[in-house]
Amino acid sequence: MTRMDSVRAATGSAKESVLHAAEVVAPYAGTARDQATYYAQEARSWAAPKVSKAAQQARAQARAQYDSYVAPHVPPRVDAAAHRAAVKTRQAARQAADYTVPRVESAVAATGPALEEAGSRSTAAWAALRGQVTPREIQKIVKKHERRARAGRLAKGLVVLGVLVGGAFIAWKWWDKQANPDWLVEPPAPTETDETDEDSSLPSVDGGGAPLDAEAEADADAAAAAEAAERDERR
Repeated sequence: MTRMDSVRAATGSAKESVLHAAEVVAPYAGTARDQATYYAQEARSWAAPKVSKAAQQARAQARAQYDSYVAPHVPPRVDAAAHRAAVKTRQAARQAADYTVPRVESAVAATGPALEEAGSRSTAAWAALRGQVTPREIQKIVKKHERRARAGRLAKGLVVLGVLVGGAFIAWKWWDKQANPDWLVEPPAPTETDETDEDSSLPSVDGGGAPLDAEAEADADAAAAAEAAERDERR
């Protein structure tokens, strides 16, 4: 047996001893914790009324002794100042309580997820110690959570970018509509070349075709004269 084999054997035996001790102690630890919680609740429920009653009795006794022995020897102004100081002290204590209690509650609520995370991690560590979860599986789980966190951040970034782009486009359309309203846009003016082309393509009805008619009449007259000359020659 080499040194590495002996070290591995010692490590395995130590691990088994720790696991066995933890398994043996776990039920007793849970029972002790439950009993401690129960006794603490019982002590609180038993001592709370007695402490409150003792505080009330001490306050009443102190007030009676003050009125009997101290108040006759205290000047009225000092007594009034003491009363005002007591009132201000109670108001300050009440304000401090009103200011502190919500923040303490919010802090406790904020530590709740952290405690749950710590509990889940301790459970995972205990399972890994017992050999139920391998380090490779733990690494896979960690990488899976990291991928989910990155995907969530990427989705949030895309949503924010889409909202910003949409808002910028809507603002640009609104500004363009305000700068160029529909009633301010004029229709395009007709071009002169189109009008001249259309006029040239249409036939003339107001005497523009007179030269063509005169030539036709001249040809008809010449043909009639030629026919008349032929008839004279035949005679």
